[in-house]
Amino acid sequence: MTNRLVGITIDCADPARLASFWSAMLNVAVTDEHSGDGEWATVGSRRDARPRLTFQRVPEPKTVKTRIHLDLQVDAIDAGRRQVEALGGRWSGIRHDYDEGSVLVMHDPEGNEFCIVEYFDQHGQPPGSTLPGQRQSPRPST
Repeated sequence: MTNRLVGITIDCADPARLASFWSAMLNVAVTDEHSGDGEWATVGSRRDARPRLTFQRVPEPKTVKTRIHLDLQVDAIDAGRRQVEALGGRWSGIRHDYDEGSVLVMHDPEGNEFCIVEYFDQHGQPPGSTLPGQRQSPRPST
């Protein structure tokens, strides 16, 4: 049997708002794969090569740290942070620098955690980042 990850569903208060945010972050269109009742919104399609993101309206608010999160590779960590903030997200203030790259922990407009990651080149040369942070090297193994 062959299994394939086709989507990730995120509980939220405003599916359209989060779909718009993630559509802009990923440069992937919001699609109409669910009824137009406002309870669901989807970025991408189940026919795409990469998993789609589906946002499902739920009555209860987010109350604890997210147990799973998305990592988005960006070309430049500073520009990635500015993009997130311009779209209504925010930086948590947490930054990790490893031999292979830099990571910022971000929040989408509803407070769901995700990371933006800038990988260094094959020689480990860091970009000209201006954000404050501490160097943590090497990355701990799990």
